[in-house]
Amino acid sequence: MSDQEIARHRKSLWLRSERAFGLDAVATDQLVAQSPPPAQAPAQTAPPAQDSTMTLPLMPLTAPPLGGEKLSRQEKIDRLTKMDANEVKGCTRCRLSETRTHTVFGEGDPDAKIFFIGEGPGENEDLQGRPFVGRAGDLLNKMIAGMGLRREDVFIANIVKCRPPGNRQPAPDEVDTCTPYLVRQLEIIRPQVIVTLGLPASKYMLESKLSMGRLRGVWHNWRGIKLMPTFHPAYLLRAYTEENRAAVWSDLKKVMAQVGLPIPARTR
Repeated sequence: MSDQEIARHRKSLWLRSERAFGLDAVATDQLVAQSPPPAQAPAQTAPPAQDSTMTLPLMPLTAPPLGGEKLSRQEKIDRLTKMDANEVKGCTRCRLSETRTHTVFGEGDPDAKIFFIGEGPGENEDLQGRPFVGRAGDLLNKMIAGMGLRREDVFIANIVKCRPPGNRQPAPDEVDTCTPYLVRQLEIIRPQVIVTLGLPASKYMLESKLSMGRLRGVWHNWRGIKLMPTFHPAYLLRAYTEENRAAVWSDLKKVMAQVGLPIPARTR
């Protein structure tokens, strides 16, 4: 891509992000598919007739599409199992390993169409070695059930595999050290849609400094995979308002439409 094309593309992104500023959300974490060839730009940038949402590719323009090979279900299971057993469980690459009880690799269907990504394990997750098993996990399970799915039908993981002390946000060097595991999980599973839960996960996946209110509810791209940021269940527990619940349900309906799931009437 020439310097002139990059400049035009970035100007387009800026204008589209300004349009997104009016999203009806409440403000509260590297890669993206390369932009389409110029000849295809009109078809790619025009919103679908059935969906008025915009796509804001906020990641580096030079990022490659998702690499790796397409695998059978058993090959996916084997690779994920070996990564967890041989690399993650004994990982001491960053300081988080010094205070953890268990690593939290992630779990779910290796053929999942939807991949949920949170920030990091909390106390319950650290004790059990499983993602989203506390109160926030209970609410995430309800969100998944509201989509007509079971927890076993999706894949759930975090930006980092060990609990940060005191549930603080992972430090940048901890994120940089741990996220290659997450990228490999995504390369193996190859979901149709990624749902980032909360600002830290959304900011990392999109390399964005925008607020959650400007990120959520809008389709983004991560190496050719559609990505939808939404509020973290822990945030909803703290701010369980009708407006926030409606915002999350709106995000989930877009995800369901993208993967071909029927959209049920919203239940309370």
